[in-house]
Amino acid sequence: MSVHHTIDYIELAVTDLAASRSFYERAFGWQFNDYGPTYAGIRSASGDGEVGGLGVGGVPGPGGSLVLLYSDDLEATLASVQDAGGTVTEGPYDFPGGRRFLFSDNSGNVLGVWTAG
Repeated sequence: MSVHHTIDYIELAVTDLAASRSFYERAFGWQFNDYGPTYAGIRSASGDGEVGGLGVGGVPGPGGSLVLLYSDDLEATLASVQDAGGTVTEGPYDFPGGRRFLFSDNSGNVLGVWTAG
């Protein structure tokens, strides 16, 4: 169910759909709906619908909107990102409200992960 004035769906441009799916599956345990060779929908953690997608054809990389993911265990998530082949680009560091780090995925998209604290 969509909620008025909230983030509803995020699309990440990727260069290699199979490699990107593998990265996000390994780093965060995400599951996907397949829509052909150039797009995969990111399933909602509840299993009800989708929260975003990975699409081939756009221009991936830093400088766009920053997508932030939440983690109950920032250090474990950092290790998962690195084990999956991601590159930590900043942090972890403290900010008002918690700690976070930024990373780039295998296509060059920069995302962040934060935890309260």
